[in-house]
Amino acid sequence: MVRRTRMALMILAALAAPSFAATQAPTVAAPPAEATAPVEDLVPVALETSAGRIVIALDRGRAPVTTANFLRYVDAGRYNGESFYRAMKVTGGDGGLIQGGIRSDSRKLFPPIAHEPSSKTGIKNVAGTISMARLEPGSARADFFILTTDIPSFDGDSSDPDGYAAFGRVIEGMDVVKAIFAAPTDPNKGEGVMRGQLLEPVVKIVRAARVKPEAGAKR
Repeated sequence: MVRRTRMALMILAALAAPSFAATQAPTVAAPPAEATAPVEDLVPVALETSAGRIVIALDRGRAPVTTANFLRYVDAGRYNGESFYRAMKVTGGDGGLIQGGIRSDSRKLFPPIAHEPSSKTGIKNVAGTISMARLEPGSARADFFILTTDIPSFDGDSSDPDGYAAFGRVIEGMDVVKAIFAAPTDPNKGEGVMRGQLLEPVVKIVRAARVKPEAGAKR
């Protein structure tokens, strides 16, 4: 099931030479500096769809590249008029994902972005998570998906160590996500593993925009 899913969704340490003190006293190595863990920094974005409103908190603190890419599409209005077009059910389970993005005009696409795996960001692919759809790592552009259930293998496993780039979570409208997931699909549409997973009709993304903070609200 994981291989089939991946086919459909398919996104250095520098070595320093040691130095020695020119004295007879032994050199005491300084303790290694502790790596600073990325800090969560959330940017809310609302997706106004024909099925209702979904608000997603994008984590630019832990997934800066992926978040900046998504916001680039949002700020340019390039998701407006696009759609959620796919609902994939996990074999043997009740959940899965819904997928959306740009399918109307390839000229609306920006270049692919670098892959930010869960092993780097610490963001897991659990229910309510938004992640980038991709073919190979580093090929993600505009298509994304929202999970309705936990799929730990999407964080990376032996068959695909890179996993999928999770970069935020739904904070409002999970009922809308589930309604889209339960919407009708056409059994005759789609190719390969996507056959039978395409929504009919699609759910329109009427508008995608940042949510303005309320006056006096703390960040």
